[in-house]
Amino acid sequence: MRLVTWNINSVRLRMPLIKKLIDEVNPDVICLQETKTPDEHFPAHDIEQAGFPHMHFHGMKGYNGVAILSRTAFKTQDIHHRAGKEDCRHISVNLESSKYKNGVDIHCLYVPAGGDEPDRDINEKFGHKLDFVDEMTTWFSKTYNETSAAIVVGDFNIAPLENDVWSHKQLLKVVSHTPIEVEKITAMQNSAGWVDATREFIPEDEKCYTWWSYRNRDWKKSNRGRRLDHIWVTEPLRTALKANTILSEARDWEKPSDHVPVIIDLDI
Repeated sequence: MRLVTWNINSVRLRMPLIKKLIDEVNPDVICLQETKTPDEHFPAHDIEQAGFPHMHFHGMKGYNGVAILSRTAFKTQDIHHRAGKEDCRHISVNLESSKYKNGVDIHCLYVPAGGDEPDRDINEKFGHKLDFVDEMTTWFSKTYNETSAAIVVGDFNIAPLENDVWSHKQLLKVVSHTPIEVEKITAMQNSAGWVDATREFIPEDEKCYTWWSYRNRDWKKSNRGRRLDHIWVTEPLRTALKANTILSEARDWEKPSDHVPVIIDLDI
């Protein structure tokens, strides 16, 4: 199975890029974040025509929104509300598997960005972000154990490792790489023994980014990136991991998202 996660930054605006991704990468499952459209306006017909007849999506006007697109049918699908809000940030499906008797759960997450000020006392958005990650940590610890087969992907809006950002020292007080965020996301990873799939292929001492700000006129030259987009798998799926690709060239596509697709190949 080839799985892609991508913060698309408006599914309707970037439908041509989704088709380009499908043509170039030939994925089996696509998980999208920041779809930015209510469900009645989701481009389901276009996506079905592109070879993905099975869709699970949950969106709202102008903000947030998540979707899972698949070539094969889902056994189950769910919508989850987190941190006291119904803001379209977490959906999940279960896919049948020949190797795992209970199938494989796939979670698509869009963790809150958290605003600009890393202080929950003066920034409600930052508090919401921390509460969201805390709730996911508790929920994952209660939902999965050492035998579970599950994948969680998405825009986590946190770059946890020093080499997940262009400058560790300069970003320590910038939302997405602050010590409290790193502490929280590490606890979430430990909650179910999640394996960071990308770092199984790219050593932690190597720089690795999935997002470059629109503010950088020449993103490639400045290369001030962050790794905000993640794919984690439970321990039973570690040996199923076959390949990982960060499609950085997508940042140069016409009218691109500021995030690029992250791709993982697994044998399930």
